[in-house]
Amino acid sequence: MPVESDDELRQILELDTVAVVGCSTTEGKDAHEIPKYLREHGYDVIPVNPYADEIFGRRAYDSLADVEEGVDVVDVFRPSDEVAGIVDAAVERDDADVIWTQLGIRDDEAAERAENAGKRVVQDHCMKVEHQRLME
Repeated sequence: MPVESDDELRQILELDTVAVVGCSTTEGKDAHEIPKYLREHGYDVIPVNPYADEIFGRRAYDSLADVEEGVDVVDVFRPSDEVAGIVDAAVERDDADVIWTQLGIRDDEAAERAENAGKRVVQDHCMKVEHQRLME
């Protein structure tokens, strides 16, 4: 069952390191502005974008599997039909406890696989909106 309760969302929002799959170099795009907001609010944001060398002055990784640092949350800014592959990559990691798909993005089958693998899943919610609502 995907996370819906405010208490669980607060617990997730207290985690530190967020790998943003689909992080954008383009200012004004949600996939740039939301990770920027997260950085400004103390999160360690790891950009994942195979078409960028760096974002926010930080190395951008080609894929989640390439990320060398530890990851708490995988934040997904990719279309719903790409979620399954991202979930598979997150399940392969021992460190990524949470998979969070942004507003309008969901894959119920992939979410169920992730939950069966012991991951917590938040679907179809904006991390910035939930942070502003619950943490400020």
